[in-house]
Formats: sequence, C-alpha cells, structure tokens
Amino acid sequence: MTHVTVPLTRRRFLETARRDAWWLQPLVILLILGGFVVYATWAALQNQYYEFGPYLSPFYSPLLPRPSWWPGWAPFSPALLILPFPAFFRFTCYYYRGSYYKAFWADPPACTVGEPRKKYLGERSFPLILQNVHRYFMFIAVIFLFILSYDVWKAMWWPDGAGGRHFGIGLGTVILAANVVCLSGYTLGCHSLRHLLGGFRDQFSKRTRWRTPYRCVTCLNNVHHRWAWVSLLMVAFSDVYVRLCSMGIWHDLRIL
Repeated sequence: MTHVTVPLTRRRFLETARRDAWWLQPLVILLILGGFVVYATWAALQNQYYEFGPYLSPFYSPLLPRPSWWPGWAPFSPALLILPFPAFFRFTCYYYRGSYYKAFWADPPACTVGEPRKKYLGERSFPLILQNVHRYFMFIAVIFLFILSYDVWKAMWWPDGAGGRHFGIGLGTVILAANVVCLSGYTLGCHSLRHLLGGFRDQFSKRTRWRTPYRCVTCLNNVHHRWAWVSLLMVAFSDVYVRLCSMGIWHDLRIL
C-alpha cells in the first residue's frame, strides 16, 4: 500500500476553497441570535407593558419585587432578575455553542474555512470551562416550566369587574400555552437531562424504570436544534404579543 503524506497548512482567516454560500448559515444565526439579545435586553429595561389582563410576559415571570440589595442608582426591572437564568441555560447549550461559535466568534466560520485564532486551549480552560454550568442551569430551566405553566392557568381567569374572576380563553392564552410547549420540548430534550436519566447507565435491563423517560428525552433530543429555534422565537413573540396588547396596538381575540 502506498502512503501519501499530505502537509497540513493553516488557512488565513476566511480563506477557503469552497464555492458554495457557506457564509449564509452563520449570517442568519448571527442576525437571529443578535436580534433576540437586543430585543430581550430592550424589553427587560422597559419595565412596563408586560401585563395585559391575566397575561404576563414570560420575560417577567415570576413577577418579583425590587430586592433591598438592588443599587438605588441602577434601573430596576423584574426581568433583570429573571432573564439571566434562561439566558445562561441557552448560552451554555451544546447545540447553541456550535451555532454561535461560528456566527459570533468565527471559530471556525464554517468547515474548511480559515479561522482567526492561533491556538485552542480546550474546554477545560477559561473561558470555555464555564460551559460546564449548563447542567446546573438545566434544573432551573425545568423549574421555570412549572412557573410558566401556572401563568397559563392564570391566563384562563379574567376579572369580571365585581372583584371576582370568570373562566375564559383568549388568543394570548393559546400563545402562552404554545410557548410552554415549545420551551418544554427544548428543555426536556437537553443533552444533560438525557445523560441524567440514563446516559450513564450501561444496562437498562437492571433499571427498567428509567428506560421510558430516557427514550422520551432521546426523542426530543433528536430534534433538539429545531426546538431550540422554535422556542427562542416563540418566547420572544409571547412578549411581543402581551406588550402590544398592553399598549393598545393589538386587540386580544377572545375565544371563550
């Protein structure tokens, strides 16, 4: 057998022999993720228009009071206490890492495309070692699913003007419920949760009770990338819907 030695040469930044539109996917990811970060930051600093009737924006849930330790000179919004937790859960997500590494850090921009860095320290070195907190933020994300589900329940009870409440469903109720479904599909398909339920077990025959939960999470994990984008857009749209209804720009459609 003949052996051929192929020299490895480092490509210059963005140098490539590819002729396809390799830059399109990183550009789209940059626009979507960048746009979401800008909008979420703006919405969090507004500290208004986050409630309409029984609806509460998921950016502001749970609605927390201003803590005593909050600096008096700093603007306060309940969303500033809430959003860091789901933000870190997404920022450290295994799927999102591969997306924003390419789009924001160009590390690398795409396969066989030259990248700007000269060396790689690995994920056991700073700052990438911080990605390990993903497994802990996963537990917090699951707790938020229960909180947002309770918000959907509250969104079914409308004030009747006499101090009481009556059952009713509006379009906002459906949107908030759909948001919980999308967030559940993303959160419950997490790689860390899959490992927790059975990824470290060699023989399910000895622990059959974990087989079904593991298969369910695996099913969601197979399309984790789809849930990641759908849930991101849905949670942003939920805030937009509540905000525009609260501002009187949109009118909520009452179904029941």
